[in-house]
Amino acid sequence: MEGGLGENTAPPNSCDKSKVLDVKPLRTLIPIFPEASDGPPFVCVPPNGPFPSGFSPFFPFSGPQGSQFTPDLNQHDFNSTAVPIRSFRAEPPASNGRNASSMDTYGSHRHKMAGSSLVKKKAKRSKDLESVLTALTNFNPGISLSERDDGNRELVENVLLRFDALRRKLSQMEDAKESQSGIIRRADLKVGNIMLSKGVRTNAKKRIGVAPGVEIGDIFFFRMELCLVGLHSQSMAGIDSMGVNGDLEGERVAISIVSSGGYDDDAEDPDVLVYSGQGGNASRDKEASDQKLVRGNLALERSLHRANEVRVIRGLKDGVHQMSKVYVYDGLYKIQESWMEKGKSGCNMFKYKLVRVAGQTSAFATWKSIQKWKEGLSSRVGLILPDLTSGAESMPVSLVNEVDDEKGPAYFTYISTVKYSKSFKLVQASFGCNCRDVCQAGNSNCSCIQKNGGDFPYTTNGVLVCRKPMIYECGSSCPCFRNCKNRVSQTGFKVHLEVFKTRDRGWGLRSWDPIRAGTFICEYAGEVINKIEARQDGGDGENNQYVFHTNRLYESFKWNFETELVGEEGSDTSEDFDIPSPLIISSKNSGNVARFMNHSCSPNVFWQLIMYEHNNEAFPHIAFFAKRHIPPMTELTNDYGIPPSDETESAEHGRKKCLCGSPKCRGYFY
Repeated sequence: MEGGLGENTAPPNSCDKSKVLDVKPLRTLIPIFPEASDGPPFVCVPPNGPFPSGFSPFFPFSGPQGSQFTPDLNQHDFNSTAVPIRSFRAEPPASNGRNASSMDTYGSHRHKMAGSSLVKKKAKRSKDLESVLTALTNFNPGISLSERDDGNRELVENVLLRFDALRRKLSQMEDAKESQSGIIRRADLKVGNIMLSKGVRTNAKKRIGVAPGVEIGDIFFFRMELCLVGLHSQSMAGIDSMGVNGDLEGERVAISIVSSGGYDDDAEDPDVLVYSGQGGNASRDKEASDQKLVRGNLALERSLHRANEVRVIRGLKDGVHQMSKVYVYDGLYKIQESWMEKGKSGCNMFKYKLVRVAGQTSAFATWKSIQKWKEGLSSRVGLILPDLTSGAESMPVSLVNEVDDEKGPAYFTYISTVKYSKSFKLVQASFGCNCRDVCQAGNSNCSCIQKNGGDFPYTTNGVLVCRKPMIYECGSSCPCFRNCKNRVSQTGFKVHLEVFKTRDRGWGLRSWDPIRAGTFICEYAGEVINKIEARQDGGDGENNQYVFHTNRLYESFKWNFETELVGEEGSDTSEDFDIPSPLIISSKNSGNVARFMNHSCSPNVFWQLIMYEHNNEAFPHIAFFAKRHIPPMTELTNDYGIPPSDETESAEHGRKKCLCGSPKCRGYFY
């Protein structure tokens, strides 16, 4: 066969394999750039430019350019605009006339429609990417380099508020997709990575002892929150360490630990923690093994000999969301002893006994006490009534006085919602949605979602996403089930509340459970009255202390943060309420637990207008939500507001001295 494979001759111009080439390893080669006389100069520019003449940006950096400043990559304060690589998609290929003709000739109409849809989806992804890149490029974290290293209370609260606002928004966006894709996503990790890369953090400088601005008893619902405020910089590992004497690679000591049940930790004693070392656990592809004295275990051993303080964060099961954990900062501990013993797996484990430093505010001890109250193992000291509501609420509300001998507040009739008169102006004609079972996020046909601007107002676990002028929930004529996620304020309390006697501000309200930011707490229940009735209700020149006004001036605050960083353009969602006429609710004679919520100039609770239908008429309601994470047994407070200028003179006799104790206290309230 002519020219067949059986010929034992080399083809022309082939390489003679009998000769050994003098080839050096790639790592020994040094790049050589051409001289100016040999060709064009070598150009190296950042992805976002600026680009010299003759050069153009490449995808995905071909979108709108941000600052033309060329950063010095050797400077530590360089603010990277990097985003995860998985967020990028390949640029759609340019249209080709020959390919299009082939498709027209051989493809079906269905194929053409599918191709058009694919191009539209790719174009939308490209547009979303440009939005993200532009937002990242122009983003200013609002935190200086010194504040990034060393925090304070205001900074810590600011970072946590911004993290949770972004996380809620991203969760809302992904909830709308989840019904279609069925993929569970980790919004907390995505948002945490964005904030870390953009410098929205504090206490980045590692240290032994107290993390400035973080208080004992503070709670966190995500490990990324611990990283962002510098309490524990490891998002997965339970032991955090640092080099001593400025030696990053030398001898390291432990500075913080997270005890969250991954190992056989003994956490029954509130002042003592027996902590298990890391490593040796069985996994899908390996068996359990003996732990080794390396990394975190070695750092703990060194901390034992150096006797340095170690921050302890305890991870506990969230009583409200059983599949989640809540982390409580329990203060500073010292390691007293260490040993090795056999674990449940039969392998050797390191054990470290940590003892809490004396004189610190109680934190984990409070959780243990509450657990005993709930299980009936110990009685609540100062308990007057086990349930103030007499069964009117979904959860009992205890009445407690540990201060004096007073047996309770003045008598009132307990009601769980607001009462309207038939003539009230805000009652509107309304009709429900047509959803079956439950309303689904992302369902554009749901009329209740349409009323909310096309977004589901709550995440899947019932947390409010954003403040709005008005939120519309499903009502009694909606065919969806009672457990529909768009009935959050109508399904009762989510936490175990307690009315208690304060030392200097009468009766107050607090929770046995940790409260996540955005969680519904309660409605303000009472009787809707007009201005004339409000003045009469005061009686004898004494102002009615149990009244709520929507027309008062409230301290403004930002709760909806940088939503453009999770793929949306700058949000125009207003946080100002839009109500056609003032709403006044009196809870003097009849009301619920909200009447016991005291004023604070730095409140941890805010109110939100909610509208839902009953008998084809829509009624506005005042619902209270957590402004930030609230630890158990922390008093719940609200801003009472200031009367408008035309009412200030008549309200002057109702002005009272404020005892909230906030650094921003204005000294009085109405």
